[in-house]
Amino acid sequence: MKPSACLLILIPLLQLVIPGSTQCSLDSVVEKKIKDVLNGLECNPSATAKKLVCTSITNSGKLSSCPAEMSVTGCACGYACGSWDVRNENTCHCQCSVVDWTTARCCHLA
Repeated sequence: MKPSACLLILIPLLQLVIPGSTQCSLDSVVEKKIKDVLNGLECNPSATAKKLVCTSITNSGKLSSCPAEMSVTGCACGYACGSWDVRNENTCHCQCSVVDWTTARCCHLA
C-alpha cells in the first residue's frame, strides 16, 4: 500500500478519535439538563432569605395582643390556666375565671 493511501485512511480515523468543538459528550448534555430542571424548581430566593422574628407580650388580665404586623403563635396564662384561644389571629384570650396575667407569643417574617 502506498504511503499516501495510508494517510487518506488515517485522517478520517483521527477525526473520530479527537473530539471536535461542536460535539458534546453525553455527560455534559445530561449535566446541563439536570441544572436546567433544578433551576426551574428553585424557590423565590427572597422568600428563603427571610427570618422568623418572635417576641412575647405580657399583660395583666385575660387578654394580650400582638402588634399589627405580628401573629399569635402561642399563649400562656397565669394561675396555671391552660385553657386559652386566639382571637383575630393577634390576641390571646385566657378562658379561666381567675387569671392575673396573659402572655402572647408574637411572630412575623422579617
